Amino acid sequence: MSGAGGSGINRRKFLAGAGALAAMAVTGCGSNTGRSSGSSSSGSKPTLSQWYHQYGEAGTQQAVERYAKEYPEATVTIQWSPGDYDKKTASALLTDGGPDVFEYVNGPSIDMIKGGQAVDLTDLLGDTKSDFTPSLIARMTYQDKLYAIPQVTDMQLLVYRKSMLSAAGIKPPTTVDELLAAAKKLTTDKVKGLFVGNDGGVGILGGPALWSAGLDYLKDDNTFGFDDPAAVESLRKLRELFTSKTLLLGAPTDWSDPSAFTQGLTAMQFTGLWTLPQIQKALPDDFGVLPWPKLNSSTGAPSVPVGAFGSAVNAKSKNIEAAKKYIKWLWVDQTDKQLDWAQSYGFHIPARKSLAEKADKLKSGPAADAVRFVNEHGHAQTPLLWTPKAATAYSDALNRIIKNGTDPATEIKAVKTIVEAELKRVAG
Repeated sequence: MSGAGGSGINRRKFLAGAGALAAMAVTGCGSNTGRSSGSSSSGSKPTLSQWYHQYGEAGTQQAVERYAKEYPEATVTIQWSPGDYDKKTASALLTDGGPDVFEYVNGPSIDMIKGGQAVDLTDLLGDTKSDFTPSLIARMTYQDKLYAIPQVTDMQLLVYRKSMLSAAGIKPPTTVDELLAAAKKLTTDKVKGLFVGNDGGVGILGGPALWSAGLDYLKDDNTFGFDDPAAVESLRKLRELFTSKTLLLGAPTDWSDPSAFTQGLTAMQFTGLWTLPQIQKALPDDFGVLPWPKLNSSTGAPSVPVGAFGSAVNAKSKNIEAAKKYIKWLWVDQTDKQLDWAQSYGFHIPARKSLAEKADKLKSGPAADAVRFVNEHGHAQTPLLWTPKAATAYSDALNRIIKNGTDPATEIKAVKTIVEAELKRVAG
């Protein structure tokens, strides 16, 4: 989830494609752990500490505090963490001062899992497993063990101004070439054709660029996925977009906030589902949504990145069983709270299919289209074995390709060398 203003940085880190996992490398841990000195018990009840990153939407902190207070079998304290939550949490898990329960983007990282820092939660779902979005469960599973419970589904999508496209005689683009042509035609002295972030798409287009070419970060057998001419062509198109003078750069807020779009600075923007309430308020009937388009008429497919924060248990917790019971209560049993979390603070898709069907705000208009995109064109944001080092290598390569015009084929081969070494490391 994210909101306006300074909150967007958390969402950028969450659904930022190639660069999202780069920030998870372990650094020094701060002294404020959020765990009280009496964390083992509080009277007859255990005391549990639960960590969240700082969500942007109004009411989110109060909601999770309310959920925790309503839990009858433990005293749950909430730490609401601004700043670099990923690094802070990864560091805290190496100490004895980390949380009992924590959320993490797409579930614990492969290094957390292999390091024994996260607890196996497979037994918590029972017969509800089939009700959870399969791609999210798969993303949070390693060697048939589940390490997190998905909390809510988020996704990115392309939004466009219907009136601007109509005035320019443009149909919603279905290929990257059509997108580029539309962006050029929509660009005027006052409006840019497309906004994909102030970095020109480096942070959020790494995944869509691969999927649009029919490729992925890794193949099904967990080998490098995009040493392919189609990837070269797709990344070259990102450079073409950057040099076309059609991209909005230097906007007051970044891609995770809809202000550039609602204020008429751009005719099209790649953003998140969570922005739709703000867009609808500003432009009630004057916008539509699309997936990122396929590369060309014969190559690839449309795509949308899909991710979820997952709730996990710290293996160093002094109350592992109590923590597991709490997670099951909140994210498996309490369907009313899960629906509240998905619907009441921006637009998000419940992580469970039965609840998604009950989400009234997602049943019509652009929001319904977005849900359909997730089902038809959704891709897990990044694979579990796509490590921070792999993410950094690809993000750095994208930056050079898009901004400096370096050769995509050369860059891809350099990324492949790093990724293959990482795959060998985590497989050991």
